[in-house]
Amino acid sequence: MCGIWALFGSDDCLSVQCLSAMKIAHRGPDAFRFENVNGYTNCCFGFHRLAVVDPLFGMQPIRVKKYPYLWLCYNGEIYNHKGLQQRFEFEYQTKVDGEIILHLYDKGGIEQTICMLDGVFAFILLDTANKKVFLGRDTYGVRPLFKALTEDGFLAVCSEAKGLVTLKHSTTPFLKVEPFLPGHYEVLDLKPNGKVASVEIVKYHHCRDEPLHALYDSVEKLFPGFEIETVKNNLRILFDNAVRKRLMTDRRIGCLLSVKQLKEAQVPYALQTFAIGMEDSPDLLAARKVANHIGSEHHEVLFNSEEGIQALDEVIFSLETYDITTVRASVGMYLISKYIRKNTDSVVIFSGEGSDELTQGYIYFHKAPSAEKAEEESERLLKELYLFDVLRADRTTAAHGLELRVPFLDHRFSSYYLSLPPEMRIPKNGIEKHLLRETFEDSNLLPKDILWRPKEAFSDGITSVKNSWFKILQDYVEHQVDDTMMSAAAQKFPFNTPKTKEGYYYRQIFEHHYPGRADWLTHYWMPRWINATDPSARTLTHYKSVAKA
Repeated sequence: MCGIWALFGSDDCLSVQCLSAMKIAHRGPDAFRFENVNGYTNCCFGFHRLAVVDPLFGMQPIRVKKYPYLWLCYNGEIYNHKGLQQRFEFEYQTKVDGEIILHLYDKGGIEQTICMLDGVFAFILLDTANKKVFLGRDTYGVRPLFKALTEDGFLAVCSEAKGLVTLKHSTTPFLKVEPFLPGHYEVLDLKPNGKVASVEIVKYHHCRDEPLHALYDSVEKLFPGFEIETVKNNLRILFDNAVRKRLMTDRRIGCLLSVKQLKEAQVPYALQTFAIGMEDSPDLLAARKVANHIGSEHHEVLFNSEEGIQALDEVIFSLETYDITTVRASVGMYLISKYIRKNTDSVVIFSGEGSDELTQGYIYFHKAPSAEKAEEESERLLKELYLFDVLRADRTTAAHGLELRVPFLDHRFSSYYLSLPPEMRIPKNGIEKHLLRETFEDSNLLPKDILWRPKEAFSDGITSVKNSWFKILQDYVEHQVDDTMMSAAAQKFPFNTPKTKEGYYYRQIFEHHYPGRADWLTHYWMPRWINATDPSARTLTHYKSVAKA
């Protein structure tokens, strides 16, 4: 986890502009560098470092003697950097995984480079010899990236939008900041005056397609066909590989116990596991059972409703969104990340983001009209992860200088899962994620009752069944937002007008921090195929009947 920031063609004094880069200092608490680009007095890079790999030579922008004209700033992990180095006999100057980007680019250009990267990343690559700037982001947007590009060619790029919104530019009083789309790269021409012009934006990978780097990885050969035992065996191979490659770090690994199929990591210390909740929380009880089963060093973090409500303002500031279900679920993750940073030496955190979207884990999938419609919905959710669950997971952990790793969103695992016949992936016998649970049934990785435990929404599971988190929040906002405010909501917030007091309350906080930026969220997250007025699973009728189904 790091924070990247860059400007090209700035009209204002760079030493003033670079103050904006400090807005993302939380992403890299270990070191900071600000560097001008040789020959371009109005172009610069800013970098906040969390030292996870190669503590000595890992500062950025990365530049190596062999390619003095290349500058790279990236945030992410490239898991196949050693394999590709051996395959193509590249001579590395550092132990930094991102150095592979420079060698691949020199060998085959940007298109081949980005398709060969197995990992999560957001990068800015500058080629001063060919006068090009390249931006790229991983398939699911696990690593964040925002940009602003003005008509006169001023380009600003940052890991989080908060590092761009206060920037000044002569031609515009309000700099349009937008997320850079996952699974895309952009090519820009660099002009002699330091300004840029966009040449093309390319979608380089669809989540259903097997990635190009699969040709060069070390995963054992998968078995052909869709017989259930064959599929289960292939899934175990790919998931085991997804976890193993993510152990790449010089820092201690911890695990949020929402990851339900994580093997004990083969590392020289006890695996630290973490769970958060209020007293009587179903998640805490389940996590305790798992921790006992796998023998981890377990930490339970208790919080009360007052602490959760007090955290809302800083949570929304960190998230840069006002989506209702995202805010709800982020409070617990924000507080547990705060605890991990303050009380432990775990820095790299494994979590289960993406599993519900990939394996049809949401309760409303029981209502899908057909397996094909469920498949379409699964792919839509994956495409929008960067607006919701992946955004939540990144910002809440990064706010406290932690690095998130998400094995369920591994390229090879997810593309194989999506290649399976739609009928295999739907909920069965009243249980969602049925295929995934069945795959690990005989592995003894988890107690059986936990493995087959019905879906519990994170923001609901952290509280008690009697008084869920969404109910606590709604009771609170009832006294913060009155009916008069609600009746004028459409005039005050014409875009994504909040329909509930809770939504109004979050939107108010968001507008306080990011006035006029509501379009960062294209739409609210809501379940499909049912007449839902609230995103909480607790409101669904299936929630009460699922245990009997």
